Amino acid sequence: MRTVWWEDGVVKMIDQRLLPHQFEIVAFDNEHDVARAIREMYIRGAPAIGAAAGFGMALAAQRSQAATTEDLLNDLRTAYDVLYASRPTAVNLRWALDRMMALATSLREQPHQVVRDALVAEAQRIADEDIETNQRMARYGAELVPEGANILHHCNTGGLATVDWGTALGVIRMAHEQGKNIHVWVDETRPRLQGARLTAWELMQWGVPMTLIADNAAGYLMWSGQVDLVTVGADRIAANGDVANKIGTYKLAVVAKENNIPFYVVAPTSTIDLQTPTGRDIPIEERDPREVTHVLGQCNIAPEGVNAYNPAFDITPHELVTAIITEYGVVRPPYEENLRRVVEQAEADRKARQASGSV
Repeated sequence: MRTVWWEDGVVKMIDQRLLPHQFEIVAFDNEHDVARAIREMYIRGAPAIGAAAGFGMALAAQRSQAATTEDLLNDLRTAYDVLYASRPTAVNLRWALDRMMALATSLREQPHQVVRDALVAEAQRIADEDIETNQRMARYGAELVPEGANILHHCNTGGLATVDWGTALGVIRMAHEQGKNIHVWVDETRPRLQGARLTAWELMQWGVPMTLIADNAAGYLMWSGQVDLVTVGADRIAANGDVANKIGTYKLAVVAKENNIPFYVVAPTSTIDLQTPTGRDIPIEERDPREVTHVLGQCNIAPEGVNAYNPAFDITPHELVTAIITEYGVVRPPYEENLRRVVEQAEADRKARQASGSV
């Protein structure tokens, strides 16, 4: 099923904070609650956050009391700011908000009800396109997975991190369905344990052979020849190919490079931010230190009063990235030139679909 969707005028999503022990669907009827759901990680993963933000803008349009289109646009600008502030690192959030706002602005001469209806349809298109994009990436990525490969996967990049199917975990799912007899090492991904809670759960649902490991076991596995490739997703990719992803990604990339193991990033073109020159220009979200001192915010594992630092993401320099797998194929160095090419191709295709009436 989908991670986030529109139903009867509300946005529904899986509450991922409760997995794998509880499966619960929650519903939100306003953009403020959608922003809170993103911030508090009811929903997470860059593509899923983007889709949720699109639906949040659609909600804002539906609940606006504006009597004119210009007043509606003002309400949408306010909603944009509310949703944009929810999480700073994942660029898909801004990408979806910009797309929704651009559509609304282009319809400013239309009656406000036309704008409202168009935004619901556009949010749905963003969600539908995400699934198609993921499956295209999966097919490209699966070509890089050898028969019988042992794959090390970080964090969660499956259907739960997208609208459905997944990015890096989608590649793994495709390779499995192609009968490649793969095995996945799933690191736990402290401090929120997305690997242990979510990736392990998804792989078990799909029947993919996997083994859960502590984060610190990854280096030994690579050194001892038990890893053939590493796959990760991304929350933002800078113009030069530097990658912002879940904290711990950089460490894995360094060890993979040391052991001559391919390190693949799987991300849609919506995650590529050509406006950000390098990884040093990407804002890194810092979360509540309690996530470090407590397991899932409940069991205290540190001395009372200890200082803790909790960056949610890190930056992997492009020199450590073997290739970036997008819906337009496998991008290799030089990244600055080749990333621009696929982003321009994606934008040209979107405009062509729009002109033909299919978008």
